[in-house]
Amino acid sequence: MAFWKTRQQIGLAAMVVGGGILLSRFMGLFRDKLISLLFGATQESDLYFAAFVIPDFINYMLAGGYFSITLIPFLTKYFEEDEEEGWRFFSSVFFWVTVSICILTFHAFLFAPKLARLAAPGLSTEALSRLAFFLRIILPAQIFFLCGSCLSAILFMRKQFFIPAMVSIVYNLFIIMGGVLFRARGMEGFCWGVLAGSFTGNFLLPLLAVRSGGGLRIRFSGFHPGLKKYILVALPLMIGQSITVVDEQFVRIFGSLAGVGAISWLSYARRIMMVPVSVVAQAAGVASYPFMAELYARNDLSRFYRTINSALQNVMTLLVPLSIWMILIAEPTIRLIFQQGRFGVSDTAHTARLLEILLICVPCWGYQQVLGRAFYSRLDTLTPAVLGTSVTLLMIPVFYLLTVRTGALGVACASAASLFCFSAALTFRWKARCGGAAFAGLLSGTGKVLIVSAVSVAPAWAATKAVPFDPDFSPYLAAFSEIILSGLCFGVVFALLSVYFIPELARPFLDRTGPIGRRLLRDRTSGS
Repeated sequence: MAFWKTRQQIGLAAMVVGGGILLSRFMGLFRDKLISLLFGATQESDLYFAAFVIPDFINYMLAGGYFSITLIPFLTKYFEEDEEEGWRFFSSVFFWVTVSICILTFHAFLFAPKLARLAAPGLSTEALSRLAFFLRIILPAQIFFLCGSCLSAILFMRKQFFIPAMVSIVYNLFIIMGGVLFRARGMEGFCWGVLAGSFTGNFLLPLLAVRSGGGLRIRFSGFHPGLKKYILVALPLMIGQSITVVDEQFVRIFGSLAGVGAISWLSYARRIMMVPVSVVAQAAGVASYPFMAELYARNDLSRFYRTINSALQNVMTLLVPLSIWMILIAEPTIRLIFQQGRFGVSDTAHTARLLEILLICVPCWGYQQVLGRAFYSRLDTLTPAVLGTSVTLLMIPVFYLLTVRTGALGVACASAASLFCFSAALTFRWKARCGGAAFAGLLSGTGKVLIVSAVSVAPAWAATKAVPFDPDFSPYLAAFSEIILSGLCFGVVFALLSVYFIPELARPFLDRTGPIGRRLLRDRTSGS
């Protein structure tokens, strides 16, 4: 059987999903590099990034960001009881999702000029007209996103993670192709690439995978008894607008009030920040979620809490040191990736400063990715939605005040503060309802990781100062050298310190690094 058709266990699933996300993020960075090269941080690039505000809100109104997550437990239940009943339930959901997204997309297409003003209130009349044009190109992509999410849920239920991991890669590939082929027409080519990529990557690829990887049997089913239950579970995600799903839109909306280029600076910085979040946190959350849902469905609460605890601890063990090191190399990273063509030295300085602030909240992003899915595995979508919406509403005036006073810097600070507040709210609510078993040893373990990371960053900082190249004359070579040298230094020191001070946390990762990692663990064990 082909690899992409096989079922993966949680460890392999995390690697498959993480690898796919990593490749997708690199392609996304290449795409943004192309945008920065051709258009820099200008009004044209601002318009492209702002064009996603309304389509993304429509997607969120139908719980698009969490569609597969909410659907998986229901599919698992119905397919385990009776496969034919499972297909009837799936067909009913698929039918109504398709109808709903088509209606919303059609109305948004008609009122695009008015919606453009809501998406970017700080733009001029001429800029808003072009934004409405971009918006009308991108809007139909939401149909393929939502319908494709239904199909991906089937693949996740089957524990076939390979094709869902390829979706974003194909999507980004088409965006890049559209931007290159139609570059003479400004950012319009990238918008057409979004539409083509959503159809091919997000819809057609999962469709073919479901059909060939186990079969697809669509039945016309306008109503199924399970549809009402599903809507009740998904409704909080439709009504609620958690800060995790609107953060990117807030960055664009309030960025439009911070002057020309601010949306682009924030978008470029956020793109870099989301690389570790996606590769580590999203991979862990996506891979662990079907197993958490299955354990809770079986009422195996002991293993359920252990799985959550392990996922949280692994995510924090990776993201805390990674975020600290990335703060150190924020400027050379932006210089290496974006500083070229229309993207100048000043743009690099602005974007790097914003990136340093956004990176502070990376562990919070990872933390809520896992804990949020723990709530969903209990079929509790209401609690995260209520908490997320509450935090969002409370932070709106904070976003506005900080933006008015400090510009793009204030947007970044408000974004970081929002994720911390949401993570804290989820934690307190989980403890009040389910106890602290899922957090056993997490605070002390994260504290140890933070201390080891802080010690490891000192020699890494010294390594950046020892680079023999002058950034003024060899900016890219100097940036590359700073990243590589500091990364090697930080990685080696962190690994050695981890073996001796936090071996229980380092073991899951050193075991997978091959003979060297296992040798370090053996030496530590024999030495003790």
